[in-house]
Formats: sequence, structure tokens, C-alpha cells
Amino acid sequence: MTAGLTVAVDAMSGDHGAEVAVPAALEVLASTPDLRLIIVGRSEVVLPLLGAALDNDRCRFVEATDVVAMDERPQDALRRKKNSSMRIAINLVEQGEASACVSAGNTGALLATARFVLGMVPGIDRPAIVSALPSTGGYTVMLDLGANPDCNDDHLVQFAVMGSVIASDLHGIEHPRVGLLNVGEEDIKGTEEVKAAHKRLTGSALNYCGFVEGDKIFSGDIDVVVTDGFTGNVSLKAMEGLARFISGAMKEEFTRSAVRKIGALAAAPTLKALKERLDPRAYNGASMVGLQGVVIKSHGGADRMSFANAVRVAVMEARNGVPDQIVDLLAKVTATGVSSE
Repeated sequence: MTAGLTVAVDAMSGDHGAEVAVPAALEVLASTPDLRLIIVGRSEVVLPLLGAALDNDRCRFVEATDVVAMDERPQDALRRKKNSSMRIAINLVEQGEASACVSAGNTGALLATARFVLGMVPGIDRPAIVSALPSTGGYTVMLDLGANPDCNDDHLVQFAVMGSVIASDLHGIEHPRVGLLNVGEEDIKGTEEVKAAHKRLTGSALNYCGFVEGDKIFSGDIDVVVTDGFTGNVSLKAMEGLARFISGAMKEEFTRSAVRKIGALAAAPTLKALKERLDPRAYNGASMVGLQGVVIKSHGGADRMSFANAVRVAVMEARNGVPDQIVDLLAKVTATGVSSE
């Protein structure tokens, strides 16, 4: 099986393991005619779930003897789990047998292993976690969402480049509008690193729109929001919590009385559409960009719908050759004189 459009799936990862990963991946396979799958895991767990799918030349199985635990230290996973499903799935990308891999496993271990095995895109210092969030009229791409708690201005500029590629290739935005997350829109506000990145991005080849505050993330005015991994992760968890709160509060209010229950029936189609729009499962599949290969991180608690979306993100990135796109755009940005001096 050559790489082509081939996705390697770490079937043992996440809270639910193969029982979710395998049927989710097969669901995407059935709806994507040019896709091939390599399912990686323990045979006694995975093979019964694959069943007749193995008779299809578009799907094959690779044995893994180890599994990286969700609470395992990244350095231990890197040194001691060379035969884990996570490591083998990443190795398949490095060897050219797969063009992308998907894992719901330990984020730190996945980052460390992917960086060690695949290496970084030239000109990019660190991988970043990027995902799409619902916003007015479409999506907003945001990074970093947790890989790099401490960032300098070089990293933030690189994140802006990578976010622009994701917004353009995955969401069809021709000239993505990039904003730098800050505590205010005035030039004098923010940390020294943020102000330095702002200065460098102004006048660059990117469609940079300046500082944005947190209330603009969902406004639809910005396509790419750039921040450090600490702020990004806190923001993401706050968003997920707010979505759950809104859903719970609406359910509580609509069931307070018989009259409200009748109102809920009348509003059912709207409420269903709103729930689907805010459902975090629909946006599962965070890209670990900056690597010399496509690695997609699924939420550890992903259900079948969520994991299938992560596989679809891997398919889209593989089609578009995201690492090569990053190299090209970074060269254009560098050519405009955006240096750290």
C-alpha cells in the first residue's frame, strides 16, 4: 500500500480505544473513495472490529505490542514505547507509507514522538496545535491551543503563517485575516513578545489585521487568531465549558413549566440546529502543524462522531500537502523583511 491518500490510525488511543476509533475510521473510508487506511493496534482487540473490512484492499492492519497511557510522561513514551500504536502510526508517515496519522492519545507524548520521528518544517521552531472554532458566518482558526505555554515573537510569527495555511487550505479562505490575541487593540498593550510579533507582522505578506481581544474570536471578523499555548488552551477549555453551560441552561429553562415545554416543542428545530452548531464534536481534530508530516490529535474522550471528524481533517490536510504549503508561505513572509531584528 503506497502513501497516496493513506491515513494511519492509532486505534488503541484515547479513553475508548479501538471500539470508537475503528468504526469511525471505517465510516470515513466508506464515504471517501480514494482513501486508504492503515489501522494500528493490538490484533486481539482490533481484528474483530475490522472484520470484512480487511478483505478490502483499501484497508490493512499493522500490529502494535504497546500502548501509550493517557497519563504517561512524554519522555517515557518516547524512550520505552517504540512499539506502541502511537509510535508505529507516526513511523508510517515518516516512512512514506501513510500521508497522515490520527491519534486520540496523550497529547504530550504525541507531540514529543511526532517531533522526534518527523522533525520540523524548515524555518519552524516548534509544532503548534491548531483547530477550527465556530464563528459568525463560518469558522475561526486558532493556535496555539496548548503545545507551547511560553512563546517569543518568532514563535508567534510562525504560528501566524501556519494558521493562515490551515485557514486557506482547509476552509477555502483566499486571504485569511490574521489577528494577534491581546488584552486590548492599542499598540502599547500586551507583553513585550506580543508587541514585537505585532510589529513584525504589520506589513508582512500575511493579511494581518492587528491585535484582537477575546470577544472577537467568534465575531467572524478574523479568520486566524494567534496566541501562545497557555492562553490558547485556557481559552479553548473556557469555550467548551461555556458551550456545555448554554446547552444545560437552555434545557433547564425550557423544562421549568408546562408552558415552556410547549415553547420548546415549537422551537425544537432551532434548538437542534443551535446544539449542532455549538457541539464540540463537530470540530474535533486538532492539527499539530509545523511537523514534516500530517499529525492530527483527536480529543481523548472522542466518541465515534468526533473521531470520524478527526480522520476527515487528516484527509483534508493530506490532500492539500499542508507542510509544503507552510514552507512556501513562510518563504514569502521572510522575503518581506519580517525579521526578529
